[in-house]
Amino acid sequence: MSTTLITESLANFLQIYILIILVRVLLTWFQTAGWAQQGMAFLSPITDPYLNIFRSFIPPLGGLDISPILAILLLQVIAGAL
Repeated sequence: MSTTLITESLANFLQIYILIILVRVLLTWFQTAGWAQQGMAFLSPITDPYLNIFRSFIPPLGGLDISPILAILLLQVIAGAL
């Protein structure tokens, strides 16, 4: 019973983390807005360590950073396996 609780809690945490990454990506579209910069300043320390893992071996393609896509896909696979 406790393993079910731990598994479900971890899966829920991963879903919340995916949502946080999505919000951070959407905020990059509004970099000139002051409210977006505040949001990014808050979310960057939470998301960047994980995203930097993917950025280290996948460079931006034509100015487009695809590391969040791969990071989210991996999290979804792990959450689905749980």
